[in-house]
Amino acid sequence: MSAESTCDRRQMIRSLAGGTLLLPGFLSRLLAEDAERDPLAPRAPHHPARAKQVIFLFLTGGVSHMDTFDYKPKLFASDGKTLVAGGGLSRDKKTLLRPMWDFKPGGRCGTLVSDLFPHLRDRMDDVALINSMKSDNNEHFEATLAIHTGSFTFTRPSIGSWVSYGLGTLNRNLPSFMVIAPKLPFAAAQVYSNDFLPAYHQGTRVIPGAEPIPHLARRTTEAGLQEGELGLAEAFDRNFLKENGNDSELAARIRSFETAFRMQTEAPEAFDLGRESDETLNLYGLSRSKPEGFAWQCLMARRLVERGVRFVELIDTGAYDNWDAHGDMKTCVPLAKNVDRPIAALIQDLKRRGMLDETLIVWTTEFGRTPGQDGPTGRGHHGAVFSSWLAGGGTRGGTVYGKSDELASTVAENQVHVHDFHATILHLLGFDHTKLTYRHAGRDHRLTDVYGSVVQGVLA
Repeated sequence: MSAESTCDRRQMIRSLAGGTLLLPGFLSRLLAEDAERDPLAPRAPHHPARAKQVIFLFLTGGVSHMDTFDYKPKLFASDGKTLVAGGGLSRDKKTLLRPMWDFKPGGRCGTLVSDLFPHLRDRMDDVALINSMKSDNNEHFEATLAIHTGSFTFTRPSIGSWVSYGLGTLNRNLPSFMVIAPKLPFAAAQVYSNDFLPAYHQGTRVIPGAEPIPHLARRTTEAGLQEGELGLAEAFDRNFLKENGNDSELAARIRSFETAFRMQTEAPEAFDLGRESDETLNLYGLSRSKPEGFAWQCLMARRLVERGVRFVELIDTGAYDNWDAHGDMKTCVPLAKNVDRPIAALIQDLKRRGMLDETLIVWTTEFGRTPGQDGPTGRGHHGAVFSSWLAGGGTRGGTVYGKSDELASTVAENQVHVHDFHATILHLLGFDHTKLTYRHAGRDHRLTDVYGSVVQGVLA
């Protein structure tokens, strides 16, 4: 192609992008769109919200509740004894296995936490701990799918997608829902899928490393060229929509191009830790010369919610080499060391910046572990009871809600099913979970299906 024809092509693109075809200005018009036309515009929830944003911490593989947050003296004393274990989900005889770590009180509230999480133990005054969680499945895929989508069997929109759909975004230059994951957990990308919700609400995955979001840099430095090309593509797409009616996938593609273009300006700054102080990096346990690991994920989560991202999920590891300690519970030591200090730092950092009141931190796993041994010093899958917690965003810090029985085998008081957990998160964000619905295949669907009650005991 000759230089003259290249110049003519560029002039044509710029002319179309700047003329009446796209109305007066590609970006200015998009920013002026009202909420009715803009599926990502901020929306008011059903009632006044306590939290505006969420940081969702997911630990893959099934963290053992009796080795972390659910102190059971009788289990310590019953090591080696035999019982019928499983809390109604299994009738196999198991040899009881004592917890591997001692417990100590944390904070002024005195909540007992094991030595696996010494830094987090110091932040328990800010944590509403739930020791009576309940899942309906003991398999990783189904339980992971459920804690993210409310469905144990079918693919459904993730909780992050529901929040994006219900509240919109606070920053059009960044995605409303972002997932920072070095590897994908069980159920893979389904944990951040929009499924039948409009595709604008799909989670955007960030992979820690030198290039967290691939291909973010502008591919050309020539002024106006990229804008013009995007403008021309948008003109054709919108003309197709006008002639062929609503096409949510195409509309979402248009939005994704718009967001990606804006991200080229804002995202590099968001992912640049150069302006973070040495004190802050040290708080998280980060080295300026080697920013990596879950510490990087936690600090990045703070930076993203600080810049208006509505829902940020952090996944600590993938479907292998995770908390699934069938053979030896001590394989959890490096996993705990990876997340303990950064999570405690995240709570402290948000609090000192005045952000914790409006940012809800959710900590969970897909299920717990059996009180009886599986391998020689390991535990099996256990959905009958496990631990999760909430912090900030209108929760009652320094409290423990619900109880398991004396061997941490089943729920003894105040069961919190996965649906109840989701209903509570939505409530803190200002939603009546029964009214946050989307019509699909002739039915109004919701995150909590036809179940769920708000857990009042963890609300401030």
